[in-house]
Amino acid sequence: MTTSTHLMRQRRFLPLFLTQLLNALNDNLYKNAMVLFVVYQVYDSPEMETLISGVATALFVLPFVLFSATAGQLADMRDKTKIIRWIKFAEILIMSVGATGLLLAARGAQIESLALPLMFTALFAMGVHSTFFGPIKYAILPQHLQKDEVLAGTGLVEAGTYVAILVGMMLGGAMPIMWSIVGVIVIALVGYATCRFVPPAPTQCEDTKVDWNPFRASKDLIAFSMANLELRYSVLAISYFWAIAAILSVQFIPLAKNVLLADKQVAAVLLVAFSAGIAIGSVSINALLKGDISARYSARSVMVLAALLVVFYALCRMWNLQPQGELFTVWEFLAQPLALALTANLLFIAIAGGMFVVPLYAFLTTRVDPSEASRSVAANNFISSVFMVVGAGIAGALGPLGIPLQEQLLLSLVLCFFSASLARKLHATEALRTPDAL
Repeated sequence: MTTSTHLMRQRRFLPLFLTQLLNALNDNLYKNAMVLFVVYQVYDSPEMETLISGVATALFVLPFVLFSATAGQLADMRDKTKIIRWIKFAEILIMSVGATGLLLAARGAQIESLALPLMFTALFAMGVHSTFFGPIKYAILPQHLQKDEVLAGTGLVEAGTYVAILVGMMLGGAMPIMWSIVGVIVIALVGYATCRFVPPAPTQCEDTKVDWNPFRASKDLIAFSMANLELRYSVLAISYFWAIAAILSVQFIPLAKNVLLADKQVAAVLLVAFSAGIAIGSVSINALLKGDISARYSARSVMVLAALLVVFYALCRMWNLQPQGELFTVWEFLAQPLALALTANLLFIAIAGGMFVVPLYAFLTTRVDPSEASRSVAANNFISSVFMVVGAGIAGALGPLGIPLQEQLLLSLVLCFFSASLARKLHATEALRTPDAL
């Protein structure tokens, strides 16, 4: 925790931390403002709402599948800081398109023919933007931090990301749509100004030729990630975790509206609890491991997550209230007998998730040569995104198939067991490393 406090005062870390925080804030302010607007003010069908939520998640994640390999190569073979500046400039243009779509929707334009395509185009473009930024935010840490600071830096980046997600969700749910439209552009401008203070991060790679063929580059990236045993177990365990997150994110807003009978502010509060939990778990695991990069708590963390998911399912089944006309406001929701238990359960699910995933991210940048760190993160982003797209697609299809929202939650349990198994294998592999390799 002392290391964490120390890093927040360093120029070699703080501007990057703030740039990433603003990036995640804008992603989530825009996405949640859009999805909540469409679900609560445009459509009135649980099946259509789940489908729209699934399409939004899949569109944002799809660029990671298409472009992660290229993004990883580019980040390893060029100055990472220069790439950050180009990415953040592009965000200003992307958010201008998204804000135009939201403005047209708010003013009553025909959403299917004009506003929705603009909003989804911006969402896809933000996915591309995040695809190229993603490998840098972790791979740059070993360049700017000492070896015993990397886990703390990784935890802070992850915690900052989820604090930003938390705030973005709150703002997306609470602010009038016109404020959201202005907000996404202002945050993009501030993010670009902040990134100008990130110190240079010159390439450490002798190869300078980027393979722009996404299919060939992706095939090479998969081969690279699977050849290193620790990297393989880390990537697959993280990928199963993000598949769980994608499934839950698709289900959550329709579940809040149609099972918990809650309005969009309540949905935002519950999402805030989840994001706060990830942030708490991300920072807490560094204190528990004392800076040591290890997976020794990861399997236990994800099994606790699985148990808490069962409790969350049971609480949703016990909710069983009948619609009374208007949806619950925040205070009406909190007055329900099971509301606090359900919110606390969601918080602890997220804490377990944060404790599971942060050490695994540190493996990605410390178990490979520094010149390959971005490709290591990109390999994780690519494979995780495939898992997320599949998970979001399956979750989006369950509603039209007639499977109740509560039962859809149980789909995530199987993936928890896969993640735990891989985390145990990773920890066993750690013990085989020689002291010189650590």
